[in-house]
Amino acid sequence: MYYVPDGTTRCGFYECVECGERFLSLHTEPVILCPSCGEEPDLEIGPDEEMPKAAETAKLLQIVEGEDVEKMDALLSLAVTGGDYEWI
Repeated sequence: MYYVPDGTTRCGFYECVECGERFLSLHTEPVILCPSCGEEPDLEIGPDEEMPKAAETAKLLQIVEGEDVEKMDALLSLAVTGGDYEWI
């Protein structure tokens, strides 16, 4: 699968409030770090700059369980791959 490993039976469906990306994650917390825009902050700062913080901006939309995990993963990956469904 694209977002979660094969055989996953429970995962979280998230949407980032900053970049709008929707993705699946093995986590099921209410808010997590977005894999796109919430990556590691640049720690090369100057003397007058504040230390950057990694903000948790991805909010849980729903918990996906059972057969729906594979279906949701396939649908979300179609958007990322541009509709190339030959790999499914």
